[in-house]
Amino acid sequence: MQDVVTHTPTRTLNAQDYKTLALSALGGALEFYDFIIFVFFSITISHLFFPNDMPAWLSQVQTFGIFAAGYLIRPFGGIVMAHFGDLFGRKKMFTLSILLMALPTLFIGCLPTYTHIGIFAPLLLLLMRLCQGLAVGGEVPGAWTFVAEHVPKNKIGLACGILTSGLSLGILLGSLVSTAMNKFLSAEQLIDWGWRIPFIIGGVFGLIAMYLRRWLKETPIFLEMQKRKQQELAKKIPVITVLTQYLPQTILSMLLTWVLSAGIMVIMLMTPILLQKQFGYSSIDALQGNILAIIGLIISCTFYGMMMDKFAMGKVIFIGCTIATIVIAIFYLSLDNPHLLFVTYSLTGFVVGIVGSFAYFMVTVFPTQIRYSGVSFSFNMAYAITGGLTPLLISFLSDFVSKMAPAIYVIGLFGFGALIGLFLLINNNSQKYIAKDIA
Repeated sequence: MQDVVTHTPTRTLNAQDYKTLALSALGGALEFYDFIIFVFFSITISHLFFPNDMPAWLSQVQTFGIFAAGYLIRPFGGIVMAHFGDLFGRKKMFTLSILLMALPTLFIGCLPTYTHIGIFAPLLLLLMRLCQGLAVGGEVPGAWTFVAEHVPKNKIGLACGILTSGLSLGILLGSLVSTAMNKFLSAEQLIDWGWRIPFIIGGVFGLIAMYLRRWLKETPIFLEMQKRKQQELAKKIPVITVLTQYLPQTILSMLLTWVLSAGIMVIMLMTPILLQKQFGYSSIDALQGNILAIIGLIISCTFYGMMMDKFAMGKVIFIGCTIATIVIAIFYLSLDNPHLLFVTYSLTGFVVGIVGSFAYFMVTVFPTQIRYSGVSFSFNMAYAITGGLTPLLISFLSDFVSKMAPAIYVIGLFGFGALIGLFLLINNNSQKYIAKDIA
């Protein structure tokens, strides 16, 4: 396949680039907040949306099952949105995804509980999570594609890193809101009405973010492709082209997504709960440590994105994942010493930021005509399986096998990530995989 569309020439970021990055990151942060706030209140939700006489471990598992449903539906939403995004433009789908996230989040904050409507309560909650999953399936790949096609090719890593930091900011917002709720409300108030506030806030701000995205412009590289009438490939159904002509790139992108899911799901989202249940930490200490870790993640995603623009991506991934493997091991082995929590957790958050560089690989290995579909299929399919099953798997293993099960899982995957980086490095940084309109 010969790409005639060329990427934005090498230059520095201008005011329009920064505006695009800011609006994309803000919208992504609010949408990601909407999607993950569920896990911060999973213990409360398990009490409210299931029978009181149900064993705590079972209601928790079922709550994580509903949470996982949002991940399992992501590939469908991602494929549909990416298909139309490759045909008709990134901006339209990019804006639609945030609307489809904001409304269900708002509705969750208004749902009646099991006490009021019985079995319909968890069913409605499940329906809202499925709607959220459809939306986020188009948001993250769409955001990476959108900013990568706006900025000069020598700043793609930085742009993707900043955007991933923006998504991480959504996790930070969730952690801050959760900390505030636990600190200023009693357990009774939280159960009675306090848990609704984070969802209502998320829904309202999501609608505001959708309005702000009106000011975004379609990507220049997509408009150029339209002008040159190079959509024949996309009209063959982009995802089919992805699987038939770009299978190695797809497999590598899915494997990197698996590593990413371990860092985000286990260390950032589940560890505060595990610290309380398995290691006896208070909710405030666990959440404050989590805040420090997320701040480290936000800084590091941008840092590693910048490194991708300067050094061979195989080298960056290999070194970053190797360091992460070591620091994560130290973090989990030191959890019996509460005095080290804030230091080790914040450092762990920083080293996990290597996942912010993975987007660079994904957006550069697929050509313009199918880029959105390629990134979306790879990312969402892998995240649906790994992100969807991880909460259930980790919750079960930590309760019935070993409280160190999360550590073994994450350390193993980041070690695997280092091997992927080594593979890219040995294969001359895998330049043969890079799309012609990026190389």
